[in-house]
Amino acid sequence: MNLSVAEKIIKQHLVAGDLTPGEEISLRIDQTLTQDSTGTMAYLQFEAIGVSRVRTELSVSYVDHNTLQVGFENADDHRFLQSIAARYGLHFSRPGNGICHQVHLERFGVPGKTLLGSDSHTPTGGGLGMLAIGAGGLDVALAMAGYPFHLVMPRIVLVRLTGKIAPWATGKDIVLELLRRVTVKGGVGKIFEYGGDGLAQLSVPERATITNMGAETGATTSVFPGDEVTRAFLRAQGRGDSFAPLVADEGAVYDEVIEIDLSQLVPLVARPHMPDRVCPVSELQGLRVDQVAIGSCTNSSYKDLATVAEILRGKTVYPGVSLIISPGSRQVLAMLARKGYLSDLIASGARILENTCGPCIGMGQAPPTGGVSLRTFNRNFEGRCGTKNASVYLASPEVAAATALTGVLTDPRTLGEPVKVALPRRYLINDRLIIPPLEPSRAEGAEIIRGPNIQPLPGREALPSELTGPVLIKLGHDVTTDHILPAGARITALRSNIPAISRYIFSQVDPTFYDRAKEAGGGFIVGGMNYGQGSSREHAALGPMYLGIKAVLALSFARIHRSNLINFGILPLVFLKGEDYDSIQADDRLTIRDVRAQALSEQPVLVVNETQGHRFIVNLTVQEREREVLLAGGLLNYVRETL
Repeated sequence: MNLSVAEKIIKQHLVAGDLTPGEEISLRIDQTLTQDSTGTMAYLQFEAIGVSRVRTELSVSYVDHNTLQVGFENADDHRFLQSIAARYGLHFSRPGNGICHQVHLERFGVPGKTLLGSDSHTPTGGGLGMLAIGAGGLDVALAMAGYPFHLVMPRIVLVRLTGKIAPWATGKDIVLELLRRVTVKGGVGKIFEYGGDGLAQLSVPERATITNMGAETGATTSVFPGDEVTRAFLRAQGRGDSFAPLVADEGAVYDEVIEIDLSQLVPLVARPHMPDRVCPVSELQGLRVDQVAIGSCTNSSYKDLATVAEILRGKTVYPGVSLIISPGSRQVLAMLARKGYLSDLIASGARILENTCGPCIGMGQAPPTGGVSLRTFNRNFEGRCGTKNASVYLASPEVAAATALTGVLTDPRTLGEPVKVALPRRYLINDRLIIPPLEPSRAEGAEIIRGPNIQPLPGREALPSELTGPVLIKLGHDVTTDHILPAGARITALRSNIPAISRYIFSQVDPTFYDRAKEAGGGFIVGGMNYGQGSSREHAALGPMYLGIKAVLALSFARIHRSNLINFGILPLVFLKGEDYDSIQADDRLTIRDVRAQALSEQPVLVVNETQGHRFIVNLTVQEREREVLLAGGLLNYVRETL
């Protein structure tokens, strides 16, 4: 059987199931990563499982999200995470060392390995030839405990890159072109695997940009082969012995093929408020811009920022523009300084931020009221930047640098010949801010330090025989986890305190939601297509669980959020008919009788709308194991029962 790259990795790590799309499989996980925004809860869950040490080949705890320390909460979380790493055998990447995806690419990623991360942009590792998948924190906790990761076998889509890449076109434009074609829903249930004769032109940082932002299509992951480009990157990182060739077999069969002619690419931009609203930059040339933000896990590599410095050298940022730059790692920042690029950036008027996610998750640098921000980030959801009425556009670092100089959205092709940045033959290696695991004998006595904001895990009882309650909110299509639970400095600091953070569930959509949910003792949520897209934050399921949400009824679900709902005992129910979604109203009272029996059945579930005197059916489309999880009241209960 001729296999694709993705199939080869899956087959090598298969614990149960086969390579039939749509069937549930389970995979052995080699590596895990967490970040501080999701990690605190993941490690509380890991503790609850009760194993004495992580059982993966390598697990890393990163601090890169909640670094804006305006109170004690984030600093307490960081101390907790460092003590957890010491106790249970993880590497700990200290604050200031960099963004998890960039650092993992530099220092830990290995072609052919599996990586599970409690961050939706974990597929960045696919740029290095890993099968890297984002998941909820509880799934990652179980993987650290040695349990396999369960998922539905995706369809494998070949994205064939051909031709010579056009001047000023970049990896960012490749993934924006893919988003333009397939939309934010088009990758659900798929793995995008890149091939074709155009591959050799793309460096590992460019490939990582593509696999990172492939998450915006809803894909399970994206992957590049392990080829000579990969080997050169690993050698330059002093990790040449990690390389193993990994390419698709001749004659490998794919479920779908998408062709992208690189010679036809032009600089692209995604318009507000979705990353698939893509058009050529030239169509919006001249749009006034207030802020330009360069960095985040998508475009913060040495190559990205050195290119920006080359464009800005000897010039000054337009007076009406605030240019902010977030290097992806301490390695990137150190190399920019050594090569003189940091001086070029500072001299131009750029503001250099910490090596963190920062503005991408609304952690500072919010645009002005009604402002326009052009960002090299991966998401431009409404309000995510911290200013609800701001308009955020997404583009490459080259477009961003050109725009910073002119004050209006600018096609970089107007600058003349593209700048060229050579990749280093050797990166600066300094891992002193990565604390390695303690030896088991020393780790057993390590103290776990908990601040007052770190609260115990909330639990849920087994699924009752009947669910009844009001429709607490009805929403439209493409509801993101930012809609469900916003990010930003004030809210993100509460990630280890579910009772406190639950007050912000749907706070930007309906400020009355929390009070109404508490008064009603819970109820139901109704959504449209692609409910729960975006971040992997399981708090968008944990908070509703704490508030007594019994089920979410939607036209379709995003992959990670659907899994998170199941993990915390909330039924993900899918409307069979659009008219049933249309007719249901907020405050309608719904009842599902004999719900345990219905959950065990593979038949549609009957829902009674008591208010309208209407009965309709929905699908509970889950695997057999997921049914057992729901019956138990969530994955943690299920694991305890199984043990």
